[in-house]
Amino acid sequence: MTAADGKLFVEVFVTLFVIMDPPGTIPLFLSLTSGRSHRMRKRLAGQAVLVALVVIVVFALFGQSILRYLGITLPAMQAAGGLLLLLVALELLTGKADEPVETANVNVALVPLGTPLLAGPGAIVATIVFVQRVDDTWEAAALGAGIVAVHFVLWLFMRFSVVIIRVIKDSGVTLITRIAGLLLSAIAVQLVADAVTAFVQGA
Repeated sequence: MTAADGKLFVEVFVTLFVIMDPPGTIPLFLSLTSGRSHRMRKRLAGQAVLVALVVIVVFALFGQSILRYLGITLPAMQAAGGLLLLLVALELLTGKADEPVETANVNVALVPLGTPLLAGPGAIVATIVFVQRVDDTWEAAALGAGIVAVHFVLWLFMRFSVVIIRVIKDSGVTLITRIAGLLLSAIAVQLVADAVTAFVQGA
């Protein structure tokens, strides 16, 4: 594995971490699983992360085929993804993100936790864009490792959500969420800039 592969792993991990926002999922996870036993919360945390991982992997494997079928270019996807991520970033920065509510007779680990809270549009678009950059087996391994690592961290945050919320309090979660929004906005602007550059060079 080369330094470039390690860099790709870090980029994938950081980008998906910022988009999926593990600290920000803590209060939502606790509210959606209120009244459940500690054992049930552990099981729901595992199910939610597994659902999110499956969704992301499916789009990683077949996302490019879908783009080709629809005639969508990478710059167009980057621009759309950048704008979408910017909207998510603004929601994180302003605290105006819509909180999902539990739906009757629906396993909250599937909806809304697994998707769209964790494996939402932003994470899906980012994954497809990263897949477009993969040229060999090592890069594919780095991408896969980054995706798995992020979901493992997500599981840790939800698994130990009760303990974490007691330590950092609501104000700590808010602070981390705002920082994540700032980082995500920078990533979004960079995606749009890269897309514009690609359009200009291809013109």
